[in-house]
Amino acid sequence: MYRKNAWENYDGEERARLGAFADAYRAFLDRSKTEREAAASAERVCRAAGFQNLDDLIEAGAALMPGDRVYRKWMNKSFMAFVVGSESIERGMRILGAHIDSPRIDVKQNPLFEDDGLAYLDTHYYGGIKKYQWLAMPLALHGVIVKRDGSVVSVAIGEGEDDPVLCITDLLPHLAQDQMAKTASKFIDGEALNILIGSAPAEGDDKDPVKRAVLEVLKRDYGVEEEDFVSAELEAVPAGKARDAGLDRSMLLGYGHDDRVCAYPSLMAVADYEGTPEMTLCAVLADKEEIGSVGASGMNSHFFENTVAELAALMGCEKELSVRRALQNSVMLSSDVSAGYDPTYSGVFEKKNAAMLNLGVCFNKYTGSRGKSGASDANAEFMAEVRRVMDDAGVCWQTSELGKVDVGGGGTIAWLCAKYAMNVIDCGVPVLSMHAPWEIISKADLWEAYKGYCAFLRA
Repeated sequence: MYRKNAWENYDGEERARLGAFADAYRAFLDRSKTEREAAASAERVCRAAGFQNLDDLIEAGAALMPGDRVYRKWMNKSFMAFVVGSESIERGMRILGAHIDSPRIDVKQNPLFEDDGLAYLDTHYYGGIKKYQWLAMPLALHGVIVKRDGSVVSVAIGEGEDDPVLCITDLLPHLAQDQMAKTASKFIDGEALNILIGSAPAEGDDKDPVKRAVLEVLKRDYGVEEEDFVSAELEAVPAGKARDAGLDRSMLLGYGHDDRVCAYPSLMAVADYEGTPEMTLCAVLADKEEIGSVGASGMNSHFFENTVAELAALMGCEKELSVRRALQNSVMLSSDVSAGYDPTYSGVFEKKNAAMLNLGVCFNKYTGSRGKSGASDANAEFMAEVRRVMDDAGVCWQTSELGKVDVGGGGTIAWLCAKYAMNVIDCGVPVLSMHAPWEIISKADLWEAYKGYCAFLRA
């Protein structure tokens, strides 16, 4: 099937709107390098758009009426936004679901050590990464440190022009004969991803004077002790801002496109909705997708189901059966990225079923690996419905698979939502260099995703 390059459809006015949306997304990406930061950014967007905090309404015992706009931030790591519809929630919702965690390098709970006059943080990588890509590049440290008294210290080191940056060192090629003979997966061990954080010793005859100097900085600047690392969540991410890419500025290079390039337009499609919809609208931005959607803030937990139950109760539907009907009758776009076709690595793609940059938002009927293992595999009737919605709205769209059948595969949150028997299909943006520290997307695909998500909510 032939798909037209999306850029060919734009007049000057739409190009300007596309550019403004891409700029706003780039700003969101820069201030949302962790799931906590992304949830906080989403909350700011919703508050500015007139959404109320659902937890405040629950505490007040308030009733929800058609047209009401509410949000809920869960454990500061996941986020949900709703626009209440005119129909009973038992009729279902129109849901856009994405995730806001990204591959990174986490700091361990007992991380700080000194070795031969250099101080390091010990780490444990998060999600599927090529470990060698994280060597010899500037890193920033983001996260929170929660002290014993419950006070929270926010950390963001390495983003300001005058901030120091951190780094994981690499071996010079002159001495790397044995290292370079290894396969990429063995190029560096996970336990060797130690972040260099200091080299100047503190005064005195301590056993570890450089480590003590680092602790003095932490005490002076953040008021924390070494023991506070136990209750900290610190993430090493690439330092620096997202940038326009290409001489034509048609692309964006940034950290965390997977999956914030889908989370942002999903959120904005709900936040920008005007009026009262028939079905209740929802954007759910989940944590921990990159490690299997586990944990209390991942989609494999009940946080979303519980929130829908709270929402239903405030709408006068307190029976468990009402919640089950609401979820079963919902329809969902699992807003997650797909692997963009890269001619440099064409051998791993089946070209006519690959996601191409600039051809618009892509639908993955199924994900999974090899024999569709782990896939939700949307049914043909729902695929026909979303085709019609996209075509009627003039959205550029394409279908895709992650790669050749026997090469590999991956998964999303789609199958977890399909457990409720709702119709769900993956629908997102093609990404080049996915899971690398810096990923690439097309501004046109971002714009078509937003248009597609808006059309889905209006259908």
